[in-house]
Amino acid sequence: MDLRRLRFLVQHLSFLVLIYGGRAGIRLGPSLPCFGCPYVYGCGGQCYLMGLQGYIGLGISFENFMGFEGLRAIFWLFIFLLLFALLGKSWCGWVCPLGLVSDYLTKFRRFLGVKGINFSQSTLKRLRPIKYILLSYLLLGPVLINLGWLHPDFYLPFCQICPGKALLPIFEGQGQYLALDMTNPVTITQSAFLVALTAVTVVGLFFRERFFCLFCPMLAIFNLLKPLAALRLIKTPKVCRGCASCRRVCPMEVGEVYEERLNAYVAAPECLGCGDCLVSCPSENSLSLSFLGRKVVSSSRR
Repeated sequence: MDLRRLRFLVQHLSFLVLIYGGRAGIRLGPSLPCFGCPYVYGCGGQCYLMGLQGYIGLGISFENFMGFEGLRAIFWLFIFLLLFALLGKSWCGWVCPLGLVSDYLTKFRRFLGVKGINFSQSTLKRLRPIKYILLSYLLLGPVLINLGWLHPDFYLPFCQICPGKALLPIFEGQGQYLALDMTNPVTITQSAFLVALTAVTVVGLFFRERFFCLFCPMLAIFNLLKPLAALRLIKTPKVCRGCASCRRVCPMEVGEVYEERLNAYVAAPECLGCGDCLVSCPSENSLSLSFLGRKVVSSSRR
């Protein structure tokens, strides 16, 4: 089976499991390295970002950290690291439900014949720090709440503004997160920001493939953990023809795969592990996916 078709199949199966799997008794836990949104009533698994925000403040109290909650936090952190180590960034390109929504919006744009927007490499590099800013916000928010420096309604700060919270529940007929929460000024501000950010995300996803991935804090975590990844994109620079096909087909416009001329392990910060570069490469064995140092699939003239 063609690698692109296989990925498309896996994306749809993952979407069904993560959005509707809970209704069939599927419970994959709260440590998934993708946007399995817990705000979806029937979700089959939950994004680790929620758990990370919930547990991050435990370190403030040594007593709490060494108790049951602390042990549970360590257990789910281990599961998250293990899952990432097995599949690396392929969680983004093959499993994430929000990624599939993004891909369908891109297909719809192309069907309409609307031209998309491309960013220059310099613009992409300037946008790169945003995901780390969001990651810092995600990590610091719960700590500041535990210290009493931040209002309790800022609990799970990233979840309150994550477009996945507003978009993914729609596929289960839930649209309540697209309305303003009038409880207090904090909830009003957060929900207004969520609606605005979701609107910007949808427009961005329509005109620019995988737009939200540019800012995703999960991808920022992956970049920090990339030495742990067992599944890696490997390049044989001496075989590369320099045709730049890998850069043209990349949904994130990654240039590092094309530019790499020395190292075998290509670890581009915006890479999603989708494998489109490998499929499009016309050079025999120039690019390959490797698992624990063993090639799984390689580029081919065929």
